[in-house]
Amino acid sequence: MHKILICDDDRDIVNALKLYLADPDYCFYEAYDGEQAVEIVNNEKIDLILLDIMMPKTDGIKAMSLIREKHNIPVILLTAKSEESDIVLGLNVGADDYITKPFNPIEVGARVKAQLRRYLYLGSKEKSDDVIMIGGIELDDRSKKVTADGKEISLTPKEYEILKLLMKEQGRVFSPKEIYNTIWKEPCYGGENTVAVHIRHLREKIEIDPTKPRYIKVVFGQGYCFERRILT
Repeated sequence: MHKILICDDDRDIVNALKLYLADPDYCFYEAYDGEQAVEIVNNEKIDLILLDIMMPKTDGIKAMSLIREKHNIPVILLTAKSEESDIVLGLNVGADDYITKPFNPIEVGARVKAQLRRYLYLGSKEKSDDVIMIGGIELDDRSKKVTADGKEISLTPKEYEILKLLMKEQGRVFSPKEIYNTIWKEPCYGGENTVAVHIRHLREKIEIDPTKPRYIKVVFGQGYCFERRILT
């Protein structure tokens, strides 16, 4: 069952999208402003979000920025053709796709299926093993879920990719520059501090005592690695 959040301040549009996407494999959640959307995402395991840009209280751009701080979930923006600048901004802050009003029902269904498929199934298609388990950390690249000692951990997209990189190459030391180039896919001009901040946040989430990390280690003068020998 795929959980889909539809967020639009126009209830008729929410109801119309539910009709367009009618499928026994879909479970729908409804929100009518950005604050409601963020609250639902923080309390439910949502698989995809359809998010309007122009809304009261918290607009779609702000809501998506807040969601992206914790969650790696596909977001499809709901926009008017006159909102091109907002579309560009939305894509820059983390949206995966957009559809314009008035909606074509066939297009809506196709785009939702494509994003769900990419998020849930294709992310690790080339790997022989979708799940990496080291010590008490489990990373499932199909569902994009990470658990630490059985408790699900919410990671930002960049935190998730850094953790996956280190776990896939357990024991290998990556310099901050290598990590930045690989994850951000751009030259590292002062990005070492950005990497250090993300590593610190990762430790706070997966380590029992972040000041005495068991998993993500610093090799002084060289970089970071995922510990090869985990002491339990």
